[in-house]
Amino acid sequence: MRRTGTALLAACAAVAALTTAAAVPARAQGHAPDGDGLGRCTGAGPVVCHFDVAPGTYRVRLLLGGGAQPGSTAVTAETRRTMLAETPNAAGRTVRRSFTVDVRDPEGEPTGAPGTPGLDLVLGGAAPQLASVRVERVRMPQILLAGDSTVCDQPGEPYAGWGQHLPQYLTDRLSVANYADSGEGSQSFLDNPALFPALRARIHRGDLVLIQLAHNDKETDRDTYRANLAAMTEGVRAEGGRPVLVAPIVRRWFNTDGTLDNGTALLVNGLGVDLPAEVRTLAAEQDIPLVDLTALTKARVEELGPEASKALYLYDEKRDNTHTSVRGATEYAALVLGELRAQRLVAPHAVR
Repeated sequence: MRRTGTALLAACAAVAALTTAAAVPARAQGHAPDGDGLGRCTGAGPVVCHFDVAPGTYRVRLLLGGGAQPGSTAVTAETRRTMLAETPNAAGRTVRRSFTVDVRDPEGEPTGAPGTPGLDLVLGGAAPQLASVRVERVRMPQILLAGDSTVCDQPGEPYAGWGQHLPQYLTDRLSVANYADSGEGSQSFLDNPALFPALRARIHRGDLVLIQLAHNDKETDRDTYRANLAAMTEGVRAEGGRPVLVAPIVRRWFNTDGTLDNGTALLVNGLGVDLPAEVRTLAAEQDIPLVDLTALTKARVEELGPEASKALYLYDEKRDNTHTSVRGATEYAALVLGELRAQRLVAPHAVR
């Protein structure tokens, strides 16, 4: 298919800013370039900003608004990552917003196209207004993501992964580094140097690592699947990170009675392995926090029913009942964050 929290709470409180990489004034509609050569914003709708910075984690501080008319601005970064949901401002008024961006190469899927060097922002929305922008390099706690195409930074519309839409719910006190990659199962993710080994090298003490791999384990036997997940969780712990197992999102595959109680929807693979059940069991046995996204997405899809739930997936566009739309990815990211908050795995000040 292509396409317990005490230690972390303390880590989230210890955010240390590093050297300033860029401090870039950019006027409303982005038509005034900066003077230091590191950044430039152009255009009006959208406003596009580029900063010549090295790979790293960057805090972006925005001053939005200030125009004669009311504004409404949303922000994406790099490979279509949603950093800021639609944010209104009254006429003549400004609002301040900030977030962090993981700048890396490749900028999206680790085995995908390299993208462009540096940091790219797109300020869209109904009426984008940018008064100024400042970018600085920082070091702070991270959420790192291991997953497949339902999680990854999808490069093209209409596809969207829930990891791609998670940053919009976070403040500038927590960063998301999404290493999810289309087509990966538990074995390929573990083995590929660009995937789990690269992710592992990024872990700092207290970082959360969310692991959702199941959709492509179509012929993986139970013992191998469990061993692969266990190897990843042990590797995370060895680096001082905190693994979180995430049971996979459901497929939108209804029974005639309006439920998803079938192997296709609930990811029972070709060998009869109930993959979400194995995730739950492993989490319980090894005392690993669990986000039961299978149960959460099942409840949401069944709540909407066969017709309305099409909007969460790409049924209308692609007859696709596996991959999510922007709406679906946004809702599922909110479900993930809700569980992280409920289990006190993220600090309150790290959530919008």
